[in-house]
Amino acid sequence: MGTKRTILQEVESVQEDGARLSSICKYIGLSSRTIQRWKKSDLSDQRKGSKRYVPHKLTGSERKQVVDICCQKECCDLYPNEIVAKLASKGIYIASESTMYRILKEERMLSHRRKSKPAVKRAKPTLVATGPDQVYSWDITWLKTEIAGMYYYLYMIIDIWSRMIVHWEIHERESSELSGKMLQRLNGRKDLHGVILHSDNGSPMKGYTMLSKMYSLNVLPSFSRPRVSEDNPYSESLFKTLKYRPSYPGKFSSIEDAQLWVKGFVHWYNHEHMHSNIGFVTPHERHYGKDIEILETRRETYLKAYEKNPGRWSRKPKSWKHEKVVGINYQQDKKELNKAS
Repeated sequence: MGTKRTILQEVESVQEDGARLSSICKYIGLSSRTIQRWKKSDLSDQRKGSKRYVPHKLTGSERKQVVDICCQKECCDLYPNEIVAKLASKGIYIASESTMYRILKEERMLSHRRKSKPAVKRAKPTLVATGPDQVYSWDITWLKTEIAGMYYYLYMIIDIWSRMIVHWEIHERESSELSGKMLQRLNGRKDLHGVILHSDNGSPMKGYTMLSKMYSLNVLPSFSRPRVSEDNPYSESLFKTLKYRPSYPGKFSSIEDAQLWVKGFVHWYNHEHMHSNIGFVTPHERHYGKDIEILETRRETYLKAYEKNPGRWSRKPKSWKHEKVVGINYQQDKKELNKAS
């Protein structure tokens, strides 16, 4: 501010001697508009955060009053919006809810104020698979019946590496006991030692019987964050594919009818469905390593076509890349792992 006043004084002094403003501005490196604006303003610092006078700012005594009220016995367990409402009922207004929050934060008093435990922020689950039978994802979906309000429950486990459905069952109820028996039957066909089994937080997934069975089989449990469906994307995507199939009946007359339809769907999904996220090969081909040769053949075919007539291609031919790493919530690490592989 002092520099501006000094410049204005010097400009006025030179102008009195007959110098033109345009010549002065050209000499000092400022525009004439800047000098004119400085003359009209009070030259106070208008930048954000400057120590200027704020008419509506709370005084020191008012800030202390806010802190004292929040610390009173009848208010110490209340949120600021509750305190404001309580004071307003008594005909008292000191500050808004947002102002109270700001003052408490500045005084380092904005912490959990109730006897109940504060909400726990759960870490985002990060799972990585570099081959088959490393990470499984599973969930349960409802299948409508012809009786309103009655459902069958489809238990389904998918290998996130290959997207292959490795096991499925249909039951008339959801329970941890049925989940444990399902896992035992799957272990009879596959060695589950060291496999990570990811799911949401439903009681069939986290029940004591299911967890005990997982520990006895040396299966490593993994769970989504509460109410975060994105943490279990493979099972969610699978169920959407299932229920949007053209042949999906919508309702089933019996559990045998449901089992027959799901059996046909699983065969189609594993052996015929060309999955877009694994290079348009079937889950069965990827699970057993047959996709490498298929993708290499496609890559060579495209290269030959490109070399034959490159003028027809606006960009380089599709690489038909074999995805070496898949996972849940690890998009940033995915590129590094693929490069390392």
